[in-house]
Amino acid sequence: MSGERILVVDDNGANLKLVAFVLGAAGFEVRTAKSADEARAAIAEWSPLLVLMDVQLPGTDGLTLTRELKADPRTRKLLIVAFTAYAMRGDEQKALEAGCDGYLTKPIDTRTFGGRVAAFLAEHE
Repeated sequence: MSGERILVVDDNGANLKLVAFVLGAAGFEVRTAKSADEARAAIAEWSPLLVLMDVQLPGTDGLTLTRELKADPRTRKLLIVAFTAYAMRGDEQKALEAGCDGYLTKPIDTRTFGGRVAAFLAEHE
């Protein structure tokens, strides 16, 4: 799994830094985006294997962007995992219905997060 490209989309700079550091330490190649527009540009330019998608983004929210990406033949197979601190009853189902391939909640456990992402990728090979 080492070296797989992961895009982390989150409007919170502290979350971006922490997740990028943890995933980088686990051997992944990581880029970040703070908005749907930045995410679209990064996906087009860099072709990540996996996107960790914050649900609450300014402008276009993460679930709307997920629907857009899954509807586009060029990005349909992109693995997208909803990544949110707002874990309310029914939110996971909404994320899956929007086209997300998985669902992770914040805050992360820095000791296990890299392994959880690696396990998710292994399940979807």
